Amino acid sequence: MFDDELMSPEVRLNSYDNFFKQSDPVYWFFGLFVPIYNRKVGSSNLTKISLVAIIQKLDGSFYDRSDVLTVARELIGKLLITHFKGEYTSGRIVETEAYAGVTDKASHAWNNRRTERTEVMFGAPGIAYVYLCYGIHHLFNVVTNKEDIPHAVLIRALEPVEGVDIMKQRTGQIEISRITSGPGKLAKAMGITTALSGHSLLGDKLYIADDGFLLSKKDIEANKRIGVDYAGKDALLPYRFILKGNSFVSR
Repeated sequence: MFDDELMSPEVRLNSYDNFFKQSDPVYWFFGLFVPIYNRKVGSSNLTKISLVAIIQKLDGSFYDRSDVLTVARELIGKLLITHFKGEYTSGRIVETEAYAGVTDKASHAWNNRRTERTEVMFGAPGIAYVYLCYGIHHLFNVVTNKEDIPHAVLIRALEPVEGVDIMKQRTGQIEISRITSGPGKLAKAMGITTALSGHSLLGDKLYIADDGFLLSKKDIEANKRIGVDYAGKDALLPYRFILKGNSFVSR
């Protein structure tokens, strides 16, 4: 990655005078950056390259899908972003857990349980479901599927990307590996609380984005979920997804 100062949260631009032999304008798409080659004026065919890093907010169609496992898997590698009161923080999602609603004994909405807290899960796809665990930890979930189908994905761990100093201040932690390696930790680091439950992820305060980070199926591993032993056989379902080898996956 480059050390240049970021120009904005949405579009980052870094230009470098690298030269290549190129007879015609060529557009390349590679990972995070979109290099655009422009032929120089004159007899020389040397070119100048500009690298534009594009961060694209996920739209409603990403969340509005029937298979919560697919959504949970595809959230791995995406960026979770918060922007409160001028404080911008982001982290790459490296661990998720899927919860399949009324048929899933590990879900808060199992057996069509509708309470003041869980009602958010029955809402439109692409909203946040944030709840308190043990009365202390704020846990951030993404609501998926159609309205009245309470599927959700718990974001369990992030790898910090931007605003690390802000995250340290919010958590009181100095060691970076301790900041976001768990669902309660990451919510605190990102400034996410139950006040954001029901908040749309299509806005500019709290959202998830794609920055072109590429993964293959072999990079993602499926395991059983954590802390849901009460769910019996459903506790053994391989609904937890992790980015293999990432040091920020929860312990």
